Amino acid sequence: MVGKMTASGELTADRIIAAGRQLIMRRGYNGFSYADISDAINIRKASIHHHFPAKTDLVIAVLAEWQEAFAADVATLEASGADAIAQLRAYIGHWERCIADDTAPFCVAGMLGAELPSLPEEVAQGVRAFFDSLTSWLEQVLESGVKGDLIKLNASVHAEAATLVSLVYGAMLASRAYANVALFKEVTEGAVERLVKPRKSARSA
Repeated sequence: MVGKMTASGELTADRIIAAGRQLIMRRGYNGFSYADISDAINIRKASIHHHFPAKTDLVIAVLAEWQEAFAADVATLEASGADAIAQLRAYIGHWERCIADDTAPFCVAGMLGAELPSLPEEVAQGVRAFFDSLTSWLEQVLESGVKGDLIKLNASVHAEAATLVSLVYGAMLASRAYANVALFKEVTEGAVERLVKPRKSARSA
Protein backbone atom coordinates (compact mmCIF):
# COMPACT_ATOMS: atom_id res chain seq x y z
CA MET A 1 0.00 0.00 0.00
CA VAL A 2 2.80 2.41 0.87
CA GLY A 3 4.42 1.76 -2.48
CA LYS A 4 1.17 2.43 -4.32
CA MET A 5 0.57 5.62 -2.39
CA THR A 6 4.10 6.83 -3.12
CA ALA A 7 3.75 6.01 -6.81
CA SER A 8 0.41 7.80 -6.91
CA GLY A 9 1.91 10.84 -5.21
CA GLU A 10 4.80 10.95 -7.65
CA LEU A 11 2.40 10.71 -10.57
CA THR A 12 0.36 13.62 -9.23
CA ALA A 13 3.50 15.70 -8.69
CA ASP A 14 4.63 14.92 -12.25
CA ARG A 15 1.26 16.10 -13.62
CA ILE A 16 1.52 19.31 -11.62
CA ILE A 17 5.06 19.92 -12.87
CA ALA A 18 3.99 19.27 -16.47
CA ALA A 19 1.10 21.72 -16.15
CA GLY A 20 3.38 24.29 -14.54
CA ARG A 21 5.89 23.89 -17.35
CA GLN A 22 3.27 24.53 -20.02
CA LEU A 23 1.92 27.57 -18.19
CA ILE A 24 5.39 29.05 -17.72
CA MET A 25 6.22 28.58 -21.42
CA ARG A 26 3.06 30.39 -22.44
CA ARG A 27 2.57 32.96 -19.66
CA GLY A 28 5.75 33.26 -17.63
CA TYR A 29 6.16 33.15 -13.85
CA ASN A 30 3.84 36.04 -13.09
CA GLY A 31 1.17 34.94 -15.57
CA PHE A 32 -0.23 31.89 -13.81
CA SER A 33 -1.52 30.77 -10.43
CA TYR A 34 -2.36 27.49 -8.74
CA ALA A 35 -5.96 28.08 -9.84
CA ASP A 36 -4.78 27.79 -13.45
CA ILE A 37 -3.07 24.49 -12.70
CA SER A 38 -6.17 23.28 -10.89
CA ASP A 39 -8.27 24.03 -13.96
CA ALA A 40 -5.73 22.53 -16.37
CA ILE A 41 -5.48 19.09 -14.77
CA ASN A 42 -8.68 19.01 -12.70
CA ILE A 43 -7.01 18.85 -9.31
CA ARG A 44 -7.81 20.64 -6.07
CA LYS A 45 -5.56 23.55 -5.11
CA ALA A 46 -5.07 21.91 -1.71
CA SER A 47 -3.49 18.92 -3.47
CA ILE A 48 -1.12 21.21 -5.36
CA HIS A 49 -0.08 22.90 -2.11
CA HIS A 50 0.49 19.46 -0.57
CA HIS A 51 3.15 18.69 -3.17
CA PHE A 52 4.44 22.23 -3.67
CA PRO A 53 3.62 24.46 -0.68
CA ALA A 54 4.62 27.63 -2.54
CA LYS A 55 4.72 28.66 -6.19
CA THR A 56 8.48 29.04 -5.86
CA ASP A 57 8.75 25.36 -4.95
CA LEU A 58 6.87 24.34 -8.08
CA VAL A 59 8.87 26.56 -10.42
CA ILE A 60 12.16 25.32 -8.97
CA ALA A 61 10.95 21.75 -9.60
CA VAL A 62 10.03 22.66 -13.18
CA LEU A 63 13.49 24.14 -13.73
CA ALA A 64 15.18 21.09 -12.19
CA GLU A 65 13.27 18.77 -14.52
CA TRP A 66 14.11 21.04 -17.47
CA GLN A 67 17.80 20.91 -16.52
CA GLU A 68 17.72 17.11 -16.19
CA ALA A 69 16.07 16.75 -19.60
CA PHE A 70 18.70 19.01 -21.18
CA ALA A 71 21.53 17.00 -19.59
CA ALA A 72 19.99 13.74 -20.81
CA ASP A 73 19.61 15.10 -24.36
CA VAL A 74 23.23 16.27 -24.37
CA ALA A 75 24.44 12.88 -23.12
CA THR A 76 22.48 11.09 -25.84
CA LEU A 77 23.83 13.44 -28.50
CA GLU A 78 27.42 12.98 -27.36
CA ALA A 79 27.00 9.19 -27.16
CA SER A 80 25.79 9.13 -30.76
CA GLY A 81 29.24 10.14 -31.94
CA ALA A 82 27.93 13.18 -33.79
CA ASP A 83 30.61 15.74 -34.63
CA ALA A 84 30.48 19.34 -33.45
CA ILE A 85 28.61 20.65 -36.49
CA ALA A 86 26.01 17.89 -36.25
CA GLN A 87 25.53 18.58 -32.54
CA LEU A 88 24.93 22.28 -33.13
CA ARG A 89 22.48 21.51 -35.93
CA ALA A 90 20.69 19.01 -33.70
CA TYR A 91 20.35 21.61 -30.93
CA ILE A 92 18.82 24.18 -33.25
CA GLY A 93 16.74 21.53 -35.00
CA HIS A 94 15.28 20.44 -31.67
CA TRP A 95 13.87 23.91 -31.05
CA GLU A 96 12.69 24.23 -34.62
CA ARG A 97 10.56 21.10 -34.20
CA CYS A 98 9.28 22.07 -30.75
CA ILE A 99 8.18 25.50 -31.96
CA ALA A 100 6.61 24.09 -35.13
CA ASP A 101 4.52 21.44 -33.34
CA ASP A 102 3.82 23.75 -30.37
CA THR A 103 5.05 21.23 -27.78
CA ALA A 104 7.53 23.78 -26.45
CA PRO A 105 6.91 27.14 -28.13
CA PHE A 106 9.41 28.83 -25.83
CA CYS A 107 12.12 27.64 -23.46
CA VAL A 108 11.07 27.63 -19.80
CA ALA A 109 14.37 29.17 -18.74
CA GLY A 110 14.08 31.76 -21.50
CA MET A 111 10.62 32.86 -20.36
CA LEU A 112 11.76 33.06 -16.76
CA GLY A 113 14.93 34.89 -17.78
CA ALA A 114 12.83 37.68 -19.25
CA GLU A 115 11.26 38.15 -15.80
CA LEU A 116 14.50 37.83 -13.85
CA PRO A 117 14.30 41.15 -11.95
CA SER A 118 10.92 40.19 -10.46
CA LEU A 119 11.69 36.54 -9.68
CA PRO A 120 12.36 35.12 -6.21
CA GLU A 121 16.11 34.67 -5.78
CA GLU A 122 15.88 30.87 -5.61
CA VAL A 123 14.19 30.80 -9.01
CA ALA A 124 16.61 33.34 -10.46
CA GLN A 125 19.52 31.14 -9.37
CA GLY A 126 17.98 28.17 -11.19
CA VAL A 127 17.59 30.21 -14.38
CA ARG A 128 21.21 31.39 -14.23
CA ALA A 129 22.39 27.83 -13.60
CA PHE A 130 20.57 26.61 -16.70
CA PHE A 131 22.10 29.25 -18.95
CA ASP A 132 25.53 28.60 -17.42
CA SER A 133 25.23 24.90 -18.29
CA LEU A 134 23.93 25.65 -21.80
CA THR A 135 26.76 28.08 -22.51
CA SER A 136 29.32 25.68 -21.05
CA TRP A 137 28.07 22.87 -23.31
CA LEU A 138 28.18 25.08 -26.39
CA GLU A 139 31.72 26.12 -25.52
CA GLN A 140 32.75 22.45 -25.31
CA VAL A 141 31.13 21.71 -28.66
CA LEU A 142 32.83 24.68 -30.31
CA GLU A 143 36.21 23.74 -28.85
CA SER A 144 35.74 20.20 -30.13
CA GLY A 145 34.90 21.58 -33.57
CA VAL A 146 38.03 23.70 -33.63
CA LYS A 147 40.20 20.74 -32.61
CA GLY A 148 38.53 18.61 -35.28
CA ASP A 149 39.25 21.26 -37.91
CA LEU A 150 35.51 21.65 -38.54
CA ILE A 151 34.92 25.08 -37.05
CA LYS A 152 36.61 28.43 -37.40
CA LEU A 153 35.83 30.93 -34.67
CA ASN A 154 35.64 34.66 -35.36
CA ALA A 155 35.80 35.52 -31.65
CA SER A 156 36.57 33.80 -28.36
CA VAL A 157 34.86 30.51 -27.58
CA HIS A 158 32.84 32.16 -24.83
CA ALA A 159 31.74 35.02 -27.11
CA GLU A 160 30.72 32.62 -29.89
CA ALA A 161 28.74 30.45 -27.44
CA ALA A 162 27.02 33.52 -26.04
CA THR A 163 26.23 34.66 -29.59
CA LEU A 164 24.58 31.32 -30.36
CA VAL A 165 22.50 31.45 -27.18
CA SER A 166 21.41 35.01 -27.94
CA LEU A 167 20.58 34.18 -31.56
CA VAL A 168 18.49 31.10 -30.74
CA TYR A 169 16.51 32.78 -27.98
CA GLY A 170 16.08 35.95 -30.03
CA ALA A 171 14.72 33.81 -32.86
CA MET A 172 12.23 32.22 -30.45
CA LEU A 173 11.05 35.68 -29.45
CA ALA A 174 10.79 36.89 -33.04
CA SER A 175 8.87 33.77 -34.06
CA ARG A 176 6.39 34.39 -31.25
CA ALA A 177 6.13 38.14 -31.84
CA TYR A 178 5.33 37.72 -35.52
CA ALA A 179 3.24 34.57 -35.02
CA ASN A 180 5.41 32.97 -37.67
CA VAL A 181 6.87 29.58 -36.79
CA ALA A 182 8.97 29.51 -39.96
CA LEU A 183 10.80 32.64 -38.84
CA PHE A 184 12.81 30.65 -36.30
CA LYS A 185 14.40 28.59 -39.07
CA GLU A 186 14.96 31.66 -41.22
CA VAL A 187 16.79 33.43 -38.40
CA THR A 188 18.86 30.47 -37.23
CA GLU A 189 19.73 28.64 -40.45
CA GLY A 190 22.92 30.62 -40.98
CA ALA A 191 24.07 30.46 -37.36
CA VAL A 192 25.94 27.20 -37.74
CA GLU A 193 26.96 27.68 -41.36
CA ARG A 194 28.99 30.77 -40.54
CA LEU A 195 31.06 28.69 -38.12
CA VAL A 196 31.82 25.89 -40.57
CA LYS A 197 35.45 26.03 -41.61
CA PRO A 198 35.81 26.17 -45.41
CA ARG A 199 37.25 22.96 -46.78
CA LYS A 200 40.20 23.18 -49.13
CA SER A 201 39.57 21.78 -52.56
CA ALA A 202 41.74 18.94 -53.85
CA ARG A 203 43.27 21.36 -56.42
CA SER A 204 44.32 23.93 -53.81
CA ALA A 205 45.42 21.39 -51.21
